[in-house]
Amino acid sequence: MSITRERLIHAIDGEPFDHMVVADLAAGPRPGILLFPNVLGTKEADFAYAEKVAALGYSLLVVDLFGEGKRSTRAEPDAARYMNALKNDRALLRDRVNAAHRLLKQQESVAPARTAAIGFCFGGLCVLDLARSGADIAGGVSFHGVYDAPPFPNATISAKLLVCHGWEDPIAPPEATVGLARELTASGCDWQIHAYGHTGHAFTDESVHMPEKGLAYSPVADRRSFKAMTDFLSELFD
Repeated sequence: MSITRERLIHAIDGEPFDHMVVADLAAGPRPGILLFPNVLGTKEADFAYAEKVAALGYSLLVVDLFGEGKRSTRAEPDAARYMNALKNDRALLRDRVNAAHRLLKQQESVAPARTAAIGFCFGGLCVLDLARSGADIAGGVSFHGVYDAPPFPNATISAKLLVCHGWEDPIAPPEATVGLARELTASGCDWQIHAYGHTGHAFTDESVHMPEKGLAYSPVADRRSFKAMTDFLSELFD
């Protein structure tokens, strides 16, 4: 197996977006996975995670939702500016995640009828909104995501959903998690929530060590959630 990275610049409404295809291009079409990054946008950690998932037998598109060159770091005073622009326009976010799904299905390394999505933090919201839009993904996985519903009705959710959640996450407190469960139940969605005790936000991100703010990497939750995702994707595609 030879997994490669291939930069993919794609325009939406005349604006360039800078994605990364991570796949074994010699293996032929495989189930395709969208990877939606966190608040900071695409970065090395996302490409490395995509390589781990590609090694399981998938082709991935690491998605740029902000636009080429629009990235931030935690050291910046307004690190969430690109994310907030999309959170404040959920219709635009819906359109962009669906454009990414269409692009995924166009890749030669992807079996277009067999697709799914995973996402981290803001990327978890992207997974949920893609499913809420009625997209024909087989399933989606949200890691320490954001759960608030868009301000318009959902389409019929056909995707199965796995939500990997830190129970002490200040961004998604228990009432938000229960609210998501109620929303997905009312939609008829096939859903699972795996909640990890004594775990906060960003538990898959090795660069995060702010336990006083409820944000910290957890090697245990990272390992458990990766295993849960692996089993979930196998159930979807095997």
